[in-house]
Formats: sequence, structure tokens, C-alpha cells
Amino acid sequence: MAKEKIPRQAMPEQAPQDRARNFEEVPFGYSEETAILEASRCLNCKNPRCVSGCPVSINIPAFITLIKEGKFIEAAMKVKEQNALPAVCGRVCPQEEQCEKLCVLGIKGEPVAIGRLERFVADYLRNSGQMPMPEMAAKTGKRVAIVGSGPAGLTVAGDLIKLGHEVTIFEALQQTGGVLTYGIPEFRLPKAIVQAEVDYLKKLGVKFVMDYIVGKNSTIRELMEKEGYDAVFIGSGAGLPSFMNVPGENLVGVYSANEYLTRSNLMKAYLFPKYDTPPIKREKVVVVGGGNVAMDSARIALRLGADVTIVYRRAREQMPARSEEIHHAEEEGVKLKLLNNPTRIIGDDRHRVVAMECIRMELGEPDESGRRKPVPVKGSEFIMELDTVIVAIGNSPNPLIPQTMPELKTTKWGTIIVDEKTMQTSVPGVYAGGDIVSGAATVILAMGQARIAASAMNEYLSKK
Repeated sequence: MAKEKIPRQAMPEQAPQDRARNFEEVPFGYSEETAILEASRCLNCKNPRCVSGCPVSINIPAFITLIKEGKFIEAAMKVKEQNALPAVCGRVCPQEEQCEKLCVLGIKGEPVAIGRLERFVADYLRNSGQMPMPEMAAKTGKRVAIVGSGPAGLTVAGDLIKLGHEVTIFEALQQTGGVLTYGIPEFRLPKAIVQAEVDYLKKLGVKFVMDYIVGKNSTIRELMEKEGYDAVFIGSGAGLPSFMNVPGENLVGVYSANEYLTRSNLMKAYLFPKYDTPPIKREKVVVVGGGNVAMDSARIALRLGADVTIVYRRAREQMPARSEEIHHAEEEGVKLKLLNNPTRIIGDDRHRVVAMECIRMELGEPDESGRRKPVPVKGSEFIMELDTVIVAIGNSPNPLIPQTMPELKTTKWGTIIVDEKTMQTSVPGVYAGGDIVSGAATVILAMGQARIAASAMNEYLSKK
């Protein structure tokens, strides 16, 4: 069968009616036979455009060729040359907007399922029990501090430890992984997978210091001048929630998506009733927003037994969430109420939320984002009865680190200003990447910035 005639291989997954009642991972992953068949669709282009679409520049044709040959361990290690977290990226990265979007097969048909193949080899490696050690450079004697154990911090750590530097990650929470652990639900990214990636870094020699808040326990300046770190990478993310600034947002039963997801993920509401986290178990939940975080919050509330509606002020085609996530949410029973926007949240005499007033919207002229701007329809207000509101309209960086380091230049949005070629901040020896620089974005973009930073930090340390 000619390559272009082999259809893209579907990913087997739980039936919607089953998965809506559990927190187990939705897709099952490819079998060995299916992975080889999908890999055989790759044309192995001489000028592979897919590589240019990958923020961490994985050698995609090379690892897919190894899959075709049945060399799954070798394929996984080929991916790991550029990507410290392949099992994560194979699950949560928007491949359809990056590597797969540029696949030649996608011009007239469907692109190679690069993300699914990446997930397959990463899972195969983990399940095999084999973990070949990469080449490690001689020890340099240089010490690096990393703030935050999210995707950016883990990526920098993986690159620099292999280059011979001593690496310590300082994490404010009691569990590693940052947004991978507290922000993404179990059914999309199992905690055991994140832990396996962290364990691999520990095996390479990366040290982790938990429950340590840089800016409180010590400042960056103190880490460098008193603790003797030669360079610092700030990967503290964007964990400060945004709100709508409408009346009633301080009522009991109104959550930021950050709090809701953290309660579920770190307080293990997904293991109910073994772990009982009653504050987030409700009957009628409305999630405000149209991104992946809104989808995650809605699908968690659904699994905890609620009737769930997403309210979004734009149209469906303007929703920033991955189409796969919207599709999964609707299949499971989440309702979409589009072109509507909250105007106030209503409480009872005990200050508990009981309803929300919304106004209908219509699309006007495009705004600075290029999308048509939603405009309120005068006199179209209506009331929705509910007992929980989850606000998922974005995040900003926590200002703690910049406040304790005035020489660190930031934008008006609180993100740290860097030289994009090196990711160095305004302070020599201090680098930054991920959401603290770009605002809330994707895991793989954070990792791409982290790889640039790691390379520049290595050069800086070698000259120091």
C-alpha cells in the first residue's frame, strides 16, 4: 500500500459515557503494530518542514524512521536528545498547530500523527524499565539554581546537568512538576508520568528543594551571593489568576481555575472518595472562558458529578482551546453557551453564589488579536441558576520575584523582559523562560525558551 494511501491511525480511547465518570486517562495510546503502521506514512522528506515547526527542534524524521524499524527504545532516546519531557509533550502539546501543521502529507490529506508517535515511544521506554543514561560531560564545578519545577525549569535542568554543571531546582509547592502537576487533570496527564520524568532527572543528578519560595526563603541575589550559585534560571510560571471584575466575585463558591485545578490535582479530589475534597464537589457548575484551562476545569467538575456549562463571550471557532479538548468535553456532556458574557454574580443571605447574570454578545470588528470583537446586545441580560462559578480567563506572573529584585526589568503585565536570543534578563547571570516571560502559553513553548536559555547559560558559565 502506498504511503499516501495508508489512513492516519486513530487513537483508541475510552468511550465518552465511561470516561465521564472516572479520572483515568482518556486515550489508550498506540499498540506497537499501529505505531509502525502510522510511522510508515512518513515520507522522510529531505527538507523536513515538521522540524521547523517544533519549538525544541526534535529530529522528527529520524525518530519516526527508528519506529518503522521497530527500534522503539532508540526512537525514544532520539527524541530525548532534544526534549526532556516526551511523554508529557506527546499528550498535551498542540501538535496540530506546530509540527503536524507543516507535514507535507497534510496538504492533501491528514498529517503524520507525530504527537501520538512521540507519546508511544516515551511510554514504551518508561514501561520497558530501561533508561539508558545519556552522555554526561565532565563536572565543571559551576552551580546553577533553577526557580520552579515546571516544564521550563525541568528542561533547563536536564540540559545543564548533562553539560556537567551542578543543578538545584527550588520549588514552592510540595510536589514537583509545576503546572504539569497542579494545572493539568489526571485524565489528560497522569501524575505518574510527570513523576517518572522527574525521577529520570534525579537519576542524572539534579537536586530538588521543595516547599522553598524564592523571594521569601531567600532572594535570587542571596542565592548568588550567599549560597554561591553561579547562574539562576527563573521558571516560576504565571500562577496569578485573572478575574472578570464583576460584582459578586468574592462570594463563596466562586473559584479561579488555578484554585479549582490545584484543589483537584494536589488535594486529590480525583481520587474521591478515598480523598474527600468536598469544597469543589457541586451540582450546577458554570466555567467562564474558552481555553484549555476552561475545558480542564469543566471536565473535572463533570467527573465530580456536576451539571456543567461553559460560558464564552466569543464564537466556537474563536475558542483558543485545542479542538480535540472541546470535542472531548462535548462528547462527555459539557454544554457550551457561546456569545454570552457574565455581568454579575448573585449570592444568598449566607454570601453563597446562587446565580449569575449574563448578557448576550454579537461579533463586531476584529480587535488587536485579529478575532472579531464581542459586543454586548443591549437589553439581552438573563439569569443562570448555579452553585459554583469557575473563572478561567487567564493568568499573570506572580510579582514576588521582581518585587524582591528591583533591578530585574519587567513589562507592564509583570512578565520578565529578556533578550530573546539568550533568554538573559537585565541582571547578568540571571535567565528566565516560560510563562514568566511569555505569559500563559503552552508547555512546549516554555521548553523551547528553556533550551535557548540552557545553551546561553552554558556559554556564560564556561566564560565565568
